[in-house]
Amino acid sequence: MGKRARERTLPDNEAKAVARMLRVSPQKLNLVAQMIRGKKVASALADLQFSRKRIAKDVRKCLESAIANAENNHDLDVDDLIVAEAHVGKALVMKRFTPRGRGRSGRIFKPFSHLTIVVRQVEAAA
Repeated sequence: MGKRARERTLPDNEAKAVARMLRVSPQKLNLVAQMIRGKKVASALADLQFSRKRIAKDVRKCLESAIANAENNHDLDVDDLIVAEAHVGKALVMKRFTPRGRGRSGRIFKPFSHLTIVVRQVEAAA
């Protein structure tokens, strides 16, 4: 009499992971996400490991989570996975003020982002 399981929205050969409320602007996060789209997961992990961007560490954690979901929850082969999608969404923006000259104040926006990574198993080309 428990709650019925939700229907799976992804195909059987895909798995995803979502990282929410990352403290970076969506524009900056998209630069890192663009770097890994369409690559094999081993290559994408290596690119993120040696990237000089601060947010690359969080993107790497999200990608590793998607790989673990694929392996443990959906029985997919890790060696055949590619990064099918890596898309970025806007989250909230904190507004802050800082003092400026002559008694004025300046606005500072502190944006947050969401990151969704979908990995797909592709058959090895023989």
